[in-house]
Amino acid sequence: MEVRLNNKTKAALSAIAVALFLIFVFLGDKFIPAGSTWKMLITVIEKGSIYALVAASMNLLNGFTGLFSLGQAGFMLIGAYSYAIFTIPAGSHEKVYQYFDGGIIKWSLVEILEGKIGILGHYIGMFIPMLGAGLFVAVIAYLIGIPVLRLKSDYLAIATLGFAEIIRAFFQWNTLGPVTNGSNVLRKYTTYGNAVFPVLIGGISIALILLLINSTYGRAFKAIRDDEIAAEAMGINLFKHKEISFVISSFFAGISGALLAMFQTTINATPFNTVMTYEILLIVVIGGIGSITGSVIGAFLFTAASEWWLRGLDSGRWLGISSSLMRPGFRKVVFAVLIMLIVLFYAQGIMGSKEFSWDRFLTWWKRLPSNLKAWPERHRAKSEARKEARAVKAAAKAKAKEAKADNEARKASGKALFTPLPMSDHVIVFEKEGK
Repeated sequence: MEVRLNNKTKAALSAIAVALFLIFVFLGDKFIPAGSTWKMLITVIEKGSIYALVAASMNLLNGFTGLFSLGQAGFMLIGAYSYAIFTIPAGSHEKVYQYFDGGIIKWSLVEILEGKIGILGHYIGMFIPMLGAGLFVAVIAYLIGIPVLRLKSDYLAIATLGFAEIIRAFFQWNTLGPVTNGSNVLRKYTTYGNAVFPVLIGGISIALILLLINSTYGRAFKAIRDDEIAAEAMGINLFKHKEISFVISSFFAGISGALLAMFQTTINATPFNTVMTYEILLIVVIGGIGSITGSVIGAFLFTAASEWWLRGLDSGRWLGISSSLMRPGFRKVVFAVLIMLIVLFYAQGIMGSKEFSWDRFLTWWKRLPSNLKAWPERHRAKSEARKEARAVKAAAKAKAKEAKADNEARKASGKALFTPLPMSDHVIVFEKEGK
């Protein structure tokens, strides 16, 4: 029996689940000791929330609009630098920009607002540069989208990937050093105090993406993805909607870049390369192209596997097992094998194109005891069916082999391999109608 809940119940369950998760993150970050193994769980949740947001933004473009873009790392880079530059304390500029005479921007928006309205100004001073980073990225994406979105498929991917590489080199250019600090690290800027911050900002942003997908614009995006010609025939302005999707996706990529800057406490352009772009694309593929829920699950699984679960493989000891085969870099080999297995057994990703549903979850939970009880019988039936299929296949193969041997024998003896049709001396003449 399937469970059917009304919208109010679903909203209440979602609110309770989110509240409990935020309380867990807050208490875990506050009370788990820094040296504890479980402290890594909070780190995974922090980084996973950031990567979930950027993966959702890429999925909005690639999965729901059908635009194959690879420029997310470049947009994250712009967002990270835009946030960091305007939140470095005035007293730290001489140390941070030591090779560029303290830089051009020698003030911090956080300090200015905190001095005027107190602690509230501190948080507003963090929020405004973060929002400004997203808007700045959106403006750049709008300008880039005018020529780039005329391209399709692989050409669009190459163009956006090239843009990301140009941006990375541009931010490391020493001529811009008084602003970007050149190839040096930006540090000492304002960061958050608790892991709840990136989780909350990432969650709100992903919720906004979901609302957009379920709106009329989202339906237009999906129509463009499915068939551009049919979408245009229905009156959808292709370029306009592609531009909207591109700009919104870039905006949230800029927000995630600002969050990543806060998480890392230092920022440099070097890590924002093609490897980061491919990691984000991998998260989208693992979770399911066309599923925001899949992007979130894929982000947490990817982060946990790469940053926590498989770390012991590089140190020579993992799950109590010691081996000389485990050495630095072995973790990446095992991780690559796991990714191949996921792709083989989940060709459409973990979630495919589906989203999380309380109805499906509660139906699955209600049926779980009976499914577990019936599992042995179902497994036995599947095993017998496989044996029967193998037997039928073997019999067909043996019959084909026997027929082939018989044909070879008949051919060797000079006998005809087939019986010719009888010939007739009678001629049949068909008369035309009307004669």
